[in-house]
Amino acid sequence: HDLAHPSFSLTMRLSIASMALVAAILGRTTRAFIVSSGPKRAALASTSRLFSTAEPPTEQVVFPLAGKSVDDAPPRLRFAPSPTGSLHVGGARTALYNWLMAKKGQLDDPQSEAGFVVRVEDTDLARSTKESEESVLQDLKWLGLYWDEGPDMENAKYGPYRQSERSELYKKLAQKLLDEGKAYPCFCTPEELDEMKVQQEAAGIPPRYDGTWRDADPALVKEKMEQGVPYTVRFKVPPGARVVIDDVVRGTVSWDAEATVGDFVLLRSNGVPVYNFCVAVDDAMMGITTVVRAEEHLTNTLRQGLILDALGAPRPRYAHCSLILGEDKQKLSKRHGATSCDQFRLDGFLPDAMINYLALLGWNDGTDNEIFTREELIDAFEINRVVKSPSVFDMDKLKWVNSQHMKAMEVEELVELTKEQVQMEGLLKEGVSLDDPLVQDFCYAATTLAKQRMETLKDAALNAKVVLNYNIPDSFDKLDDQEAKKMIQNGNFYRLAQRVMEMAEAGDFPQPHPDSPLEAFLDEQGHAITEDNHPGGGPYSYPEAYKATMKSIAKEFNVHGKDLFHPIRLALTGEMSGPDVTKQLSLLSMAVQENSVIDLEGAGVVSFTDRMAKLKMFCETIPEASRVPSSKEQSKKEEKESKSNQQARAEKVSLNAAPGDPKDSFEGPPITALDIRVGRITKVWEHEEADKLFCEEIDVGEDEPRQVASGLRPYMKAEDMEGRKVLVLCNLKERKMVGFPSHGMVLCASNVDHTEVKFVNPPVDAKIGERITIPDFDFESNEAAPYAENKIGKKKIFEKLAPYLVTNKYGVPEFLGRPFVTSAGVCTSAISDGTVS
Repeated sequence: HDLAHPSFSLTMRLSIASMALVAAILGRTTRAFIVSSGPKRAALASTSRLFSTAEPPTEQVVFPLAGKSVDDAPPRLRFAPSPTGSLHVGGARTALYNWLMAKKGQLDDPQSEAGFVVRVEDTDLARSTKESEESVLQDLKWLGLYWDEGPDMENAKYGPYRQSERSELYKKLAQKLLDEGKAYPCFCTPEELDEMKVQQEAAGIPPRYDGTWRDADPALVKEKMEQGVPYTVRFKVPPGARVVIDDVVRGTVSWDAEATVGDFVLLRSNGVPVYNFCVAVDDAMMGITTVVRAEEHLTNTLRQGLILDALGAPRPRYAHCSLILGEDKQKLSKRHGATSCDQFRLDGFLPDAMINYLALLGWNDGTDNEIFTREELIDAFEINRVVKSPSVFDMDKLKWVNSQHMKAMEVEELVELTKEQVQMEGLLKEGVSLDDPLVQDFCYAATTLAKQRMETLKDAALNAKVVLNYNIPDSFDKLDDQEAKKMIQNGNFYRLAQRVMEMAEAGDFPQPHPDSPLEAFLDEQGHAITEDNHPGGGPYSYPEAYKATMKSIAKEFNVHGKDLFHPIRLALTGEMSGPDVTKQLSLLSMAVQENSVIDLEGAGVVSFTDRMAKLKMFCETIPEASRVPSSKEQSKKEEKESKSNQQARAEKVSLNAAPGDPKDSFEGPPITALDIRVGRITKVWEHEEADKLFCEEIDVGEDEPRQVASGLRPYMKAEDMEGRKVLVLCNLKERKMVGFPSHGMVLCASNVDHTEVKFVNPPVDAKIGERITIPDFDFESNEAAPYAENKIGKKKIFEKLAPYLVTNKYGVPEFLGRPFVTSAGVCTSAISDGTVS
């Protein structure tokens, strides 16, 4: 309260100051010191008081930030959920933004009162539940958004932190406003208010209270009170009042208070305070400096601002963030899928990935960086970089962010998190402890097997289910996988499957050793292997024995590459693609071992013996014509051996296929899935909101140039880019890069530590729009058509191929030792022994 008010004598001011000082020394549990005031300010107060028949002195309140600038005070922020349901995405983002600002303030001044406050707004007694409150608080803990002050802290300085426990404070402050003539009792009945609304709507007037009891005769008011007539307490909006705020996100916002809301209710007739009154009082009494919340609360600021002004409390700064929309541009809701934090936890998302992604829903740090640790977010976050435009919740993007965080973690860290998922997916026997060593080993193997492909923790369990199952049907006619069907019809599958079954029946087909079930998952140093290019084990291990068997079969049937590996993979695993076969069979052996912790029936486990039985039954139904290599297949091989002139030029600088050719063992997606074209940059400009981004228009041979955003500003100048021929990956789905619609990616070469980045250069005479090809790969048939944009994104095709896109010692961009080629020759770059991305 302003102690300079004319109603206070010098003696009274000294008395008030002394009381405040004593209260502070004694450690009072609230900073809203209650002190007695001078004479009553309104005739109304002399007739009756709200909550007692006696007439004690009117109570005044001193607020923590009274007389201070909120801009100079240590940041105190609050998250104020209503316990009427789960914590959803929008609320979690609001909590995060408040938490980040508070944490930064604490780092800047550790000795200050900067802090993150959780306040439960449970005045909606009909809908609020203790269970919902506990659920919301648990979700905040899961996200790692721990509070400095909250409802679980007794005797906290500014508590209590549940509005239902602060009723007396609201009543005292309502009485204060009554005493000062800033509020008044209203005896209108609900029927009278309804009739008032009907008449205003009929007259084309926006409905609002007409002030019937605003200036009522005190004698009439006294009479009503003595009769015990129910009444509400209404705020008296000052004539001509305007409320203006400088919103951090939305800029200057103003309201004509009198025309917009009229005199609004503070206390209902049953004495229960309304939402806006509680919020304004709590923000003032808890010293909140900044209110960050959703834009749907913007209109509440008008009433809250009027109340704060009337109480003599400083207004906090406001930042109203835009809504989060679903991909259909409608407000995010349950119909868009998971929206509650607990469901994301159950679905296998990491809390650090969740807050990373939530932070990006409306904010960026001015660079093209999208992956942040918790500490990096605290350091980088500035509320004035939150944008006004709505954000679209993209589940694929969240999964990508989650995958990046998981890739940065060690297998040992992930195992403890995947155990719960393995249990929830029904893979474990009932009653098995997650601390069982066999559970630890199985989850370690399952996590290692899936790590590079995992988008969520659940993927480790789901992938394990696929590996343990065996999807070969009873007969060839029932095979739904058309790719597998076509491969079988080529003729190699039948004879190779027969050889595998013969070896298995004779006990000659290599099997994982029961005493060392993890050997396929560990390298020579005992570290987890997460890449398929390392077989694991030592020189006399199961992976080496399997490798030797494959060489023997390749020599026996004169088949190599995919003609060998695809049929063998399908015969052993029932799938055309997936992780390393030895690792899959090792996981299977762990599931069926003696004293296994795996629920074989619940997990759908098919043992190796049962697989061979199913494979035998399936092979018996394969048509005779598909049991030997077809002449057509042989002709196709001969055709591939005859190279076109274009490929012949490329082979001069290509590494010729030799023993150990990486193409023979490559099992990733086809390079033909990518639509890489020659383009020309026609226009370049700097992104207005991202410090590291260029925006480019690139001609790739289409009717209109593509718009592409690239993070090249730290490495290149705009004037050096315009007019350049470049390579553009064209079948990426369009997505917003800090608000800019980017459709494609410019391919560049970079050195190992990414300190040097240069364009990949097509030859000078290369044609705009022509597709890049790779020698020894079929780019001409229908099967070689680029994948659709959705498939490229959802299947993470580029991410899977990227490790194999490199530059050789001469700077030539290559895939599996073969160069990028155009009709005019081979592409080049200025970076040797680098990567292409």
